[in-house]
Amino acid sequence: MGANLLSPDGALGITIFEEMTALAVATGAINLGQGFPDEDGPAEIKAAAQEAIAAGANQYAPGKGIAQLREAVAAHQERFYGLTPDPETEVIITTGATEGIAASLMAFIRPGDEVLTFEPFYDSYGAMIGLAGATHRTVPLLAPDFMPDLDALEAALSAKTKVVLLNNPHNPTGAVFPREVLERVVQMAGEYGAIIVSDEVYEHLTFGVGHVPVASLPGAADRTITISSGGKTFSFTGWKVGWLSGPASLVAAVRTVKQFLTYSSGTPFQPAIAVGLGLPDEFYSGIAAALQHKRDILAAGLSAAGLDVFLPQGTYFINVDTAPLGTADSVELARRLPSLVGVAAIPVPVFCHPEGQARTRSLLRFAFCKKTEVLEEAAARLATLRDRL
Repeated sequence: MGANLLSPDGALGITIFEEMTALAVATGAINLGQGFPDEDGPAEIKAAAQEAIAAGANQYAPGKGIAQLREAVAAHQERFYGLTPDPETEVIITTGATEGIAASLMAFIRPGDEVLTFEPFYDSYGAMIGLAGATHRTVPLLAPDFMPDLDALEAALSAKTKVVLLNNPHNPTGAVFPREVLERVVQMAGEYGAIIVSDEVYEHLTFGVGHVPVASLPGAADRTITISSGGKTFSFTGWKVGWLSGPASLVAAVRTVKQFLTYSSGTPFQPAIAVGLGLPDEFYSGIAAALQHKRDILAAGLSAAGLDVFLPQGTYFINVDTAPLGTADSVELARRLPSLVGVAAIPVPVFCHPEGQARTRSLLRFAFCKKTEVLEEAAARLATLRDRL
């Protein structure tokens, strides 16, 4: 049940992200491992932050966030999804989506409870579940479409399941779960009285499919906390401004925990993110279209390398199977890749428990949230991989 943050001798270990970044720096490789953009988002958002700093918005913001941003979040939910959270009681601002997830887990689970996620899972989930003293249950997402086995989901749920932690669109697989899958998840969670914590930070980064917020589904609104972030949508990941919404009773419980984590979050950045949430529809469709183009550039290079490419429907990650190149150990290949072709990636097994690591042993994840010219160079380098192995 531990968070596994220390090695058996009590020493702090390094994450695969730190290891791959260090290799990229040492070899001069293009780093497509970590998911952060290499250029800033809209100028008007940046300007709004600069204006807020100049105007003196540099002290603690209210614990639940400034009214301007809470109202912007509520307006966003209504504009895109027809949801109408009360900005006074049903929205709070968090230090990135990760704090919202951590605070939600700490609010709703106790030692011995179970939390269910799909696998592979965003790596912070396992640590946060462990820190809360809960047991982490998983249901596999299998290539090529990375859709869940709903029979396995039903078998994994029990009276001990207190939270179903969803991530849609899904990191690291890039899957976007359709309405019918989400409706079954909601139904099954309801049968056991489980709360749904829905991490939807990639909600606007989908390609040819629509995002379905869990809270919009029948029977979900009263038991769902929805979490999102300005970092992914607006390309200001360093600002760490997130938000969550849900029924007042659940939001109040999360806020109680949050006040003992960070209390307040990024005061001058909150009005700037509010400006971003009010940008016209053309902005939102434009970022998705631009990202899809980048996805396709990288996918072409990966295909040319002889890898099996699983084209994502969302996020800014693309997964490949390395087995066609005769190497089924993605961790070993990830360590060699920077020196082989000058590109860094992340092995998917690091997003899994030991059983899941066997299922994903040959999978690698690449990020395509980079400048077009960077991706074109990475694609050209990757196309030579088969000849270098």
